[in-house]
Amino acid sequence: MRIINFCMDTKKDGMIPDFGNAPEIGDFRLIVGAKQIRKALGKGTARCVFLAKNADPAITDPIAAQCNDLGLPLYWVTTMDALGKRCGIDVGAAAAAAVK
Repeated sequence: MRIINFCMDTKKDGMIPDFGNAPEIGDFRLIVGAKQIRKALGKGTARCVFLAKNADPAITDPIAAQCNDLGLPLYWVTTMDALGKRCGIDVGAAAAAAVK
């Protein structure tokens, strides 16, 4: 499991990740929530997925498995609070994805 400190530049359009080898997502938007992410994975519109390490595995494991099946980049974030904050919401988020 790869764990990263989640850091995004919210000043740029599309909230571009500023770490490791994460893809450029400037032309994409972020969606939050397991249900929306599963739909995007099913439609093939997700570019990469971010999952919180401290989230309930009942939520993150099926998404991680689907990403692995699709060969989609998956990034583990340290906490739900950090992921939610970087996505611009006031609560923690278990999952987020960059979509077309």
